[in-house]
Amino acid sequence: MVIFEQEHTFALHDAKMDTASTLVRIYDTFRALVRSASPIDVATGLAAIWALRAVIQAFRRRFRTTRLRGPKSTSLLFGVARELFTSPDTGTIFEEWSKKYGVAYEVPMIFGRRRIVLCDPKAAAYLLSRDTWSYVGTAGNKEHMSRTIGKGLFWSEGESHRRQRRSIAPSFNSTTIRKLSPAIHKTVDKVKAAWETSIESNGGGTVVLDVQKWMHYVSLDSFGIAGFSYDFGSLHGRPNSMISVLDAFGAPSTPNFWDGTVLLISLFYPVILNVPTSRVEMFTKLRARMSEICEVLIDNAAKEQDDASDERVSTIGLLLKSEDGNSGRRITREEVKAQIRTLLFASYETTAIMMTWALIELARHPNVQTKLREELLSFGEEPSYDQLTTGFPYLDAVVQETLRTHSAVQDLIRQVRRHVKNPRSVLDLTVFILQASEDDVIPLSQPVQTRSGEVVDSIAVKCGTEIGISVQGMNRSEAIWGPDAKLYRPERWLEPDGVTTKAQEVKGYRHLLTFGDGPRACIGKLFAIAEIKTVLSVVIKNFVLEMRDGLDTKIEVERGITLRPKVAGEEGIKVPMKIRQYKG
Repeated sequence: MVIFEQEHTFALHDAKMDTASTLVRIYDTFRALVRSASPIDVATGLAAIWALRAVIQAFRRRFRTTRLRGPKSTSLLFGVARELFTSPDTGTIFEEWSKKYGVAYEVPMIFGRRRIVLCDPKAAAYLLSRDTWSYVGTAGNKEHMSRTIGKGLFWSEGESHRRQRRSIAPSFNSTTIRKLSPAIHKTVDKVKAAWETSIESNGGGTVVLDVQKWMHYVSLDSFGIAGFSYDFGSLHGRPNSMISVLDAFGAPSTPNFWDGTVLLISLFYPVILNVPTSRVEMFTKLRARMSEICEVLIDNAAKEQDDASDERVSTIGLLLKSEDGNSGRRITREEVKAQIRTLLFASYETTAIMMTWALIELARHPNVQTKLREELLSFGEEPSYDQLTTGFPYLDAVVQETLRTHSAVQDLIRQVRRHVKNPRSVLDLTVFILQASEDDVIPLSQPVQTRSGEVVDSIAVKCGTEIGISVQGMNRSEAIWGPDAKLYRPERWLEPDGVTTKAQEVKGYRHLLTFGDGPRACIGKLFAIAEIKTVLSVVIKNFVLEMRDGLDTKIEVERGITLRPKVAGEEGIKVPMKIRQYKG
């Protein structure tokens, strides 16, 4: 027995020695691998580990989240993500799936992840009404946002989002926009003068102009003056570094296979953005250049701040005041720059794109253009902000129909927030525990069939579940807006039953999701609408617009960061139109 115990002791000792030596060999091997690996190898390895972790988490969530029916995967690795990522019109895709699987379904995404898609007014209203703690942006989208325009309103959540939104909210209410309306109108008058000069120099007849370029210019200049007390001079043809930067952000790209794959994977696993690619390098340089321009705007605003009264304070002035710790809205200088980048990008891209689409539809529908011109000319003098807001019903209908049919944003993607173990403060801890770390149940307006065949009128979602709402799909859904939902028909907004009962269940602005809804609704929607109406009132009253190649000109959408329209089959992102003065 003693001999056995002694031998057993030696065996244990030898086993421990073998284990120790094995661990040493593994450690040495790992060190050698790390030393010999390139940065790309290390980043790829980390991405693989991250992906494996996410796959395991997604597999676990499947057994706690309502399993819904949905389309089959078209790729073992990418699911249907590649099709959605490259499609210029995901709304049509989502609507077709909704017809087949119901108002809530799930789609397979990259590396086994799944996303629940909602095409239901009740479910969308519930989701978007929740505060910014409960449903948050996905890690991939947030990382892209952080690297391009910074940690502004688009990026922030919870208390940070409330603080940032509160700091600039006064510059976007109706009272402020009413005061800014003359400045907007003055900027649009520069477009009128420039077009008249171009027509005159062309013999007084018809001239062909790229209206998309002009809409970008007027949007940048009007918000520059109204928001930053700074004239970018785009409409005067002044060399403008801001335009070149914003155009580079919004321009479509044709990445090689490696860049495209990294970009797609990064939307779900942002760690892979540390892998060097030409696209990542381009965005890094563009953001640095935009930061330099933001510093110029901040310096310019700081010089004027002491002389400005509270009534004249601009958006950038409010941001600088919010740097004051006594304001109760304390934000950092980096947040100030992020807000400026966010507002510049939103005004230059989204508002300009919607104005371009409005001109396209008016050129495509001469009868609508004529009817709108008659309403505008019947007023006589230049309308005020209040008159533009409520005094022109057909103008309002044209704007609303444009917002319905041509949203600048395709989808809203949210994620049920995970429980956070180390919040920064007791306040944050309270909010996370009460609103963020608990699972949720989303109500539906009509029942759907689950994968097991059960019929349910609500769906359970667990922490980490990704949820998408197709803005385009719901804005143009035949199930919501009726059989003529795909048609551009402003009259629907003037008819007693033009907005269907189902559409009235949509809780967004004027029953549309174009500006989102809830705490994250677009803060600048009133400014955008005022600008669109001002542009249309001036342009349509003074000019006649036609598609350069006739009514049947095919328009396609070019996908960059946003969706810009262009003439199909032509180089560049241009919308050339024949323009002549209206002479009565």
